[in-house]
Order: sequence, then structure tokens, then C-alpha cells
Amino acid sequence: MESAAASNAMSMSYDPKKPVDTIEEVNDSPVEEVRLTVAITDDPTLPCLTFRTWVLGMISCAALAFLNQFFVYRQNALSVTSVSVQILVLPVGKLMAATLPTKAFKIPGTKWSFTMNPGPFNLKEHCLITIFANTGATSVYAVNLITIVKAFYHRKIDPVAAMLLTHSTQLLGYGWAGIFRKFLVDSPYMWWPSNLIQVSLFRALHEVEVRRKGGLTRLQFFTAVSVSSFCYYIIPNYLFPSITALSFVCWIWKDSVTAHQLGGGIKGLGLGSIALDWSTIAAFVGSPLATPGFAIINLMVGFVLIVYIVMPIAYWNNLYNAKRFPIISAHVFDATGAPYNISAILDEKTFEFNSQGYASYSKVNLSIFFVLIYGLSFAVMASTISHVALFHGRTIWRQTKASFHDKFGDIHTRLMRKNYEPVPQWWFHGLLMVVLAVSMLACEGFGRQLQLPYWGVALAIALALVFTLPVGVIAATTNQTAGLNVISEMIIGYMYPGKPLANIVFKTYSTISMSQAITFLSDFKLGHYMKIPPKSMFVVQLVGTVITSLVSFGTAWWLLTSIEYICDETKLPLGSPWTCPLDDVFYNASIIWGVVGPLRMFGKLGLYPEMNYFFLLGLVAPVPVWYFARKYPEKRWISCINMPLILSGTMGMPVAKAVNSVSWFAVGIIFNLVVYRRFKGWWARHNYILSAGLDVGVAFMGTLCYFTLQYYDIAGPSWWGLPIDDHCPLANCPTAPGIKVDQCPVH
Repeated sequence: MESAAASNAMSMSYDPKKPVDTIEEVNDSPVEEVRLTVAITDDPTLPCLTFRTWVLGMISCAALAFLNQFFVYRQNALSVTSVSVQILVLPVGKLMAATLPTKAFKIPGTKWSFTMNPGPFNLKEHCLITIFANTGATSVYAVNLITIVKAFYHRKIDPVAAMLLTHSTQLLGYGWAGIFRKFLVDSPYMWWPSNLIQVSLFRALHEVEVRRKGGLTRLQFFTAVSVSSFCYYIIPNYLFPSITALSFVCWIWKDSVTAHQLGGGIKGLGLGSIALDWSTIAAFVGSPLATPGFAIINLMVGFVLIVYIVMPIAYWNNLYNAKRFPIISAHVFDATGAPYNISAILDEKTFEFNSQGYASYSKVNLSIFFVLIYGLSFAVMASTISHVALFHGRTIWRQTKASFHDKFGDIHTRLMRKNYEPVPQWWFHGLLMVVLAVSMLACEGFGRQLQLPYWGVALAIALALVFTLPVGVIAATTNQTAGLNVISEMIIGYMYPGKPLANIVFKTYSTISMSQAITFLSDFKLGHYMKIPPKSMFVVQLVGTVITSLVSFGTAWWLLTSIEYICDETKLPLGSPWTCPLDDVFYNASIIWGVVGPLRMFGKLGLYPEMNYFFLLGLVAPVPVWYFARKYPEKRWISCINMPLILSGTMGMPVAKAVNSVSWFAVGIIFNLVVYRRFKGWWARHNYILSAGLDVGVAFMGTLCYFTLQYYDIAGPSWWGLPIDDHCPLANCPTAPGIKVDQCPVH
């Protein structure tokens, strides 16, 4: 979302036709946004990898890894970003600088020594701590596989194999980062727009700020918001969970299935639903405060078109027998509308597809919404390529060609080369070889529990290697990042069908190794702008990634073995938040792509081959916009139409619920359209800090509630508002004649 806005707002001040050596004479970056944001000075004497960096960085990394993995299992899977750490560690770092001893300590048996306090807490330490924390800012993708094996398939998995899988998938990206860093980091044309927000915030936090009379400093404002958010979150998290989905339409028409389908915020289309809870608003998609108004409008248009126009037309015209199933569901069903009996088509001993059982049972059916979501995912993938090629193709090509020159017209690259030693290439290559060996061991060893043979690992790695450079170029210039998850599922699904774990492991190795490489390269560029020694960057990212893998794996294993019936909504106690919405969709995807396979779903043997036309739809969708934007350049609103964003308008559904999207749009419009236009000074000063403060308060109260109350099975007061529910029970009911479902009327 941010990416699209950045890509459309992107304006280069250099002339791409000029030779590189001419541009190099300019003592700054050739990109205007970078010139306006990033300092062109450096003080190489500032200490970076200090005692404070290690202590605060490791604590921040472990804390974010724990919180993000902890929350991913909950109904509203809040993500706590590194921006929270970026703001929070500043006063702590200054306190350490004021109180720790400055005496140097010698390490016994060596000539080395260190001091706990090398002087004032500086900008480079702050940047390294934030990058340290950023490695723990998202949950570890491979843990989803461990979760569905234990909580959904109810099978055992060797913890050593699971740990090796977790570490290897997270670390493979370093190899690709090392191979492509010359083109994606050193080049001034690969400018990574999202990093400029971080650079701006660093500079703002380290500028001397005097509190205005009657006002608050940014740190005081952050503290006030955090405390308020912390105190308030006891209500939606414990006392009144139903406030996370207030669905007025179906409360008015209590006995109408149609009203519940339209108005249900959790299992319906969310018409008129709203949430008074930050975790519901920011879950799944992230903070709406960090998304430009332009992107919000594109997404909202897509949401309205898909959810309120296309969906009802498809459902009430009974497309693909839609009325036999819930209007919105990520589950799989048989032809009668009953939940699909997976044990009938999955051999218990071999954990592989049972073709005879499938032939005698039923084809896999999906809700109409889930069918459209897969079609839209095909369209988004194709439209992203088409959009970037049409709107940014020439610029990207010229930038990429310029990147292959050894002479870069960029002050930042020259300063880095002059003041710091680069990371030796063998560090990346050596790590890559070790991680490749670990990957093969994880998949081929342990009785091949993970099902994927060595050639599958090699193919997944090759897929990531091939796509890292083009996807990296797109991300570094437009902020748009394409994922490999759907295409990788499809490839291995055709090549190696009937093995659910093999499908997921292949997807994890290809998707996440590329994604991690993009993340590492982006962080390297942030360090490049902040003039951080490259070796310090490498060490911090490597250690942070290992800590994240360990903490995320440990947190997941602990929750999976300590919370009874985790992820099973039918058996969890009333008000329990441990519904695992992300893993639920991950599990059903493993059935669709792994057990049954794309040939029996979207191929000639399946029910939904027409969804493949969405590839064509996505490919041509940006063409009319591009044509009219070129024909009428004076009408700038045309170029603001972003088809990949519009096609992404379902906002992470069905993992997210309609109430998440509706509430997200409401808050986003208020702050990034109304407040931004009318109170721009306040917005520039407080908007991002407000978002970080809300995240921190919710994270701390959610964790405190669990360890002091929910861990000991002390539930909130038993009343109407205790369930995490919108009280629209009929939203999940089918409307086809004769279909019988518990607690639903038969039509």
C-alpha cells in the first residue's frame, strides 16, 4: 500500500540519458527524495557496535520476536513493528549513557577490551539497535508449517528437523543478498523509498527538541499514547471482547440469514460493522496511519467492488454452487456442503494423497469468496508485473544498466567506500554453503518427515535466486514487492502432487529466502544511508536472525504444547482468542495445493479452471490506465489509479475479517485524508508516533493479561460481550435448498 503511493509519487531529478561519469560529478544523490532526506556527511569516529547496541538490540529483537509470534495465534494477529523500538530505546540508551561506568574492561587472555559506556548515545547505535529489532518484527514463516502439523493434522514432527527448517529458511536470503548487493545497495538508483521514513524519524528523534508551552515533546506524546492504549486494551482483550466486531445490521434483523451475511463483521461482508479496538484495526494489514491516503482510496475502491458488488452477484447467482457453502470461509467442503473429511483422502501412514478415497468421496469445494480470492491472487501477481513494466519499465531498465557500472554518482557510496571496509564476499558465500547443507539435512534426514526431496530443495532455491534480482529492483525503485507463494505452490503442486508437507516446505524455501533477501538488502541500504560500517550491519543482522528463529520457534512450541485445543474453535473455551486465523488458511492451502493439487482444483480435473483467466485479467488491467494517463497527462488523478492495489482490495481476507478492513479504512481516511489535509503540522509531528504508541500499549497489555489471567484460565466476566464474536450466528449458514447445518435454518 505504501509502496504504490511511493511508486506513483516517485520523481527523479536526474536525467537518465546522461552518462554515469557526468552524474558522478554532482556531490549528492541523483534521486531527489534521497537528497531531501539523507545527510551527506559522516563521522566515522562514532562508536557503533557497542555494549549498549548489543544489550538493547538483543533484548529488542527477542521481545519483538516473542510478541509477534505470540500474537500471530490470536484472533487479531497484531504485528508490533520496529518503529516502536526505534522510539522506545532512545530514552533508555540515553539513560545508559548517563549512568553506566566508563571504565574499560579487559577480556582475560586477549588484548581486547571494551567499555560499557563509550560516550553519548549516538545515532549509529540507535540505527543498529533498530535494525537488530527489525529482524524480529515479523513472525517466522516456517513456524506456520510446524503449527499445522501439530494443531491441524495432529501429527508429530521432530523438533530438531523443525528447528533446522526454521533456521535454514530464515538464513538462506543472506546468500542472495551477498550476490546482488552491488546492484541493489551500492547503486544510487536503487534507493529503497521506504527507508526514507526511517531516516527521517532517526533525524527527528536526535534533533534537539524544546517542549512548546502547553504542548508535548514527541517522546512525551508517545508515552501518553502508550499508557492510554495499555489501559484501554483491557476492555477489548478481557472484559468486552465483542467490542472487536460490532455488527449492527444483523442485530436489527436477528432472524434473517441475508442480513447476517451482509452485516456480519467476522463471517459476513461487514456492511455497517465497526471495531473499537486497535488490534482489530491494525491486525493482518498493519497500521492504517502508515499508509498514504492515495493508497487507501485505491484499496477501498477495490474492497467495495469485490466485496459489495462482485461477491453478492456471484453468490446470489449461485456461481459454483455458492449457496451450498458459507458466503465467506477459508475452509474446504464436500459436494453436500459439509466440512471436507480430509482423512478420507489422506493416507494415515504415508501422509500422502489417497486417489481411491478421493474418487469415491467428493471433489474439494470452496466458498465463493475463497475461489475469488485465489483468482484475484493470480490477477494481482500478473498486474504487478504489468503495472511496473508500463509505468516504471524505462526508468528501472536505465537504473539497472547504470547499476552495473563500477563508478557510482552518489556521495553515500563514496563515503562508505572511503571510510569503511566492505563485507568480504566469502562471508556470504560461506554462510550460503552452510545453510544449503542444513537445508538438505532437514529435508532428507529425519526419515524425510518433511517429504521434500533434495531436488525440490534445489528447485526452490533456484526459483528464489532467479527472482531476487528483478523483484529486488522493483522493491528498490517502486516499493512494490511481489511474492512467490502462489506460484511456488502451483509449481510444486503440479510436479509433486499429493504431499502436503512437501508443498509447504517448497513454498517456504522459495518464498521466504527471497523475501528475507529483500529484507536484508533493504536494511543494508538503511545502514548505507546512515553510514553504518557494513561488517557491523552483517553481524547484527545475522545474530538478530538467529535470535528471532530461536525465540519464534520456542514461543510457538510452548504455545502449541501448553494451550489445550489451540487453533480449534469448536473446542476452545468461550472468549478464547487462540483461534489461529493465519494458520487456518495456511492449513487449507496445504490441502488445496498439496494434498489435492492444482490439477484437481484449478486444472482440467478441478471445479475452478476458469480462475486461470484472472492471470490474463491482471495482465491487461493496468493497460487502459497507462494509456489514458499518457494521453491526458494534465489529469493527474488518472495516474493515481493503481490496478494492483485495487485488485488487492480484499485486504488479506479471508485471514482477515471484513470488520478488520472496514475499521482500517475508517481510521485511515480520518488520519491520512482529513487530518493530513486540515492539520498537516500535527500529522507530520505525531502521526507515526501515534501508531507506534498504540502498538506498544496493546502489545504490553495483551502479554500481561495472558500471563496474569488467561494463562491460569481466569476468564473475563460471563456475559453477552465475552465471546470474540459479532453475534451474527446465521452469517455462516448456507442458503441452498435442503442443506442441513447445525444451528442454521433449512431452506
